[in-house]
Amino acid sequence: MSELDNNNNSAVAESIVPEVTMDPMLLEEMVKAGILYGRKKSKTHPHMRPFIYATRNGIEILDLPKTFEALEKAGEFMKELAKKDGLILTVGTKPAAQDLVDGFAKKFSMPYVTKRWLGGTLTNFKTLSKRIQYYMNLKADKATGKLEKYTKKEQLEFSKLITKMDQFFNGLEKLSRLPDVLLVVNVTDHITAVREARRLKIPVVAIISTDTDPELVDYPIPANDNSRTSIAWILGKLEAKIEEGQKEKPAAVISK
Repeated sequence: MSELDNNNNSAVAESIVPEVTMDPMLLEEMVKAGILYGRKKSKTHPHMRPFIYATRNGIEILDLPKTFEALEKAGEFMKELAKKDGLILTVGTKPAAQDLVDGFAKKFSMPYVTKRWLGGTLTNFKTLSKRIQYYMNLKADKATGKLEKYTKKEQLEFSKLITKMDQFFNGLEKLSRLPDVLLVVNVTDHITAVREARRLKIPVVAIISTDTDPELVDYPIPANDNSRTSIAWILGKLEAKIEEGQKEKPAAVISK
């Protein structure tokens, strides 16, 4: 949810969106999606000030042309990555982002985290990958009936274990190696993931609000990171860039 009523986006935006050279229809799309709303001014990170256009009713209003410029930069990076069959790990555990992240990642058969980030997912990947494989094997054995040779009590224990492991490993089945990029929705809520990526020099693309330090990530996209419509619009643009990149893959990559 935005900190302002997104149903009134167009009306509110009339007095706060600057005259720009952007496509008016594109600008209107961004306004309707509620992308322009940040956090309360009291929470603003100093490094975010260049991306802020105004403050209304105590809420920071993002400079949409700058947001779009940042989105284009991130999109081009994702496009080039897609040309090389890069592996994208997408993270978003807030209710507004969960199913959007799920759909985005599954469309490209990429790994994702929508429930809980497990510390060491990247920095302790060698050990984690063994646990993921065990989880996958256990689910496969249950699906094919291989666990039926055990007692009912043992089968129940296996079921409980699978449910518990779901909280950590569901979505990570495609994480066959360290990712080429970490895509994050809301850095503040996933700071551990971002720190792990930075430690391993894995590029980070992130949707960030006005309370976040943009210098924490390589490709910050200033936007409303609490609003479902805002997140959906931005992921949609990144999705289109990835599809462009996939279509432009060199023949050598396609034939792998």
